[in-house]
Amino acid sequence: MNNTVISNYLKRTGFGTFCPKAVLFDMDGVLINSMPNHVVAWQQSMAQFGILFTENDSYSTEGARGVDTIRNMVKLQQHRDITEEEAQKMYDVKAAIFAQMPKAEIMPGAYALMEKLNRNGMMIGVVTGSGQRPLIERLKTEFSPFVVEERMTTAYDVKRGKPNPDPYLMGMEKCGVLPNQTIVVENAPLGVQAGNAAKAFTIGANTGPLPENILKEAGADIVFPSILAVCDAWDELF
Repeated sequence: MNNTVISNYLKRTGFGTFCPKAVLFDMDGVLINSMPNHVVAWQQSMAQFGILFTENDSYSTEGARGVDTIRNMVKLQQHRDITEEEAQKMYDVKAAIFAQMPKAEIMPGAYALMEKLNRNGMMIGVVTGSGQRPLIERLKTEFSPFVVEERMTTAYDVKRGKPNPDPYLMGMEKCGVLPNQTIVVENAPLGVQAGNAAKAFTIGANTGPLPENILKEAGADIVFPSILAVCDAWDELF
């Protein structure tokens, strides 16, 4: 790993050492190329409730719990507060539409990266703000034997989603590692902020339409243009 990048990470966190033992992956846009489907599902579902939900909204809120996103959008556009239960009912509509979308492909380089991590003895976890159970179940099948339920953190495991550190702190707890033993791989600004706040070494992979600098500005320690680029550079990095 580039000494400057590590030095900057240690300076940011105040840690004396960096000894990576686990890698925590976001799901949408990192392991599965599901964001285009999410864009359509968000737009169609929220339109039923009088909420305008743009493509940019989908990417800028990616990583947050769906119910939190909905409550924020209702507050912003309709100037009213709704309960988490009401937001969950709205999210269920979104989830139903998403379930009917074409099957999203595995992100190029994702499985190969996990193979490298496994050979290097690294623990693998998944930390997602998603509540899409079919997609979560799919991970255990298509990323077998690397992804197991015991090391998966979803929207149902935390009350405060990304950009709060809670999801990644929970992921570390499930893997039995400390922040300075953890690498986070994220594609979304809110997720990068969460990894940064949890004091993990945070890799940004810009797999969507966001400007190139946005993940760096969100706090990524290093940024790549794709998951395949992360995979190709891994052995040199670590």
